[in-house]
Amino acid sequence: MSAITISREIGSQGDEIAAQVALALGHHLVDRRFIGSILSQYGLVEFDQEYQTLPGFWQRFDAQREQRRDQMVAMLNQVIQAVARHGNVVIVGRSGYVVLAGFADVLHVRLQAPQAVRIARVAVSQGLSAAQAEDAVQTSDLVRATFVEDFYDVSWEAIHAFDLIINTGQIAPQRAVAWICDAARDLKRAPELGRPTLGTLSVDPVLGAAVAEALHCERVHA
Repeated sequence: MSAITISREIGSQGDEIAAQVALALGHHLVDRRFIGSILSQYGLVEFDQEYQTLPGFWQRFDAQREQRRDQMVAMLNQVIQAVARHGNVVIVGRSGYVVLAGFADVLHVRLQAPQAVRIARVAVSQGLSAAQAEDAVQTSDLVRATFVEDFYDVSWEAIHAFDLIINTGQIAPQRAVAWICDAARDLKRAPELGRPTLGTLSVDPVLGAAVAEALHCERVHA
């Protein structure tokens, strides 16, 4: 089994590249909608609804509500692990690269681009003015950095967390897809010795079954 995590900046074409990688490899694509649907089955609808309002959403939690916040993040971690344990998945965002750090059969990818490039792309894709697109990019960057740094104590800029970093301002999407696929195939052929694999993950059977059902795939990929 194997997994690929795709961490991406807004405007880096990360979602499109992740989808193409999943298609090329015959992997399941797991994005925020998929993860949100699983979390909602456990009564955590507000996570997917409110994630994009960070950091304001998390700052609204006081000491009495801290337990609820920690429960939400812990459940997110369990869902990501259950998805990875299923195998042959491309996990987009949601701090997958942190949750699955250290596993030999997981490829961690960061897709990024210069801010000016990202602003221009967001303006076109969302029909925004340059000023609006710049605000959207800055807000998205703050949201993602705040979540990773506050809950996992990992810097959003930490390059050592990734196996492959691609600047999509320079590298065409088709080339990025090819590089990621090649790296994933190499990883499956020769996983690093001395590191745990996804097969060692212990996943709640009920959660594992929910993930398999949502993926429309009952077979755990060995």
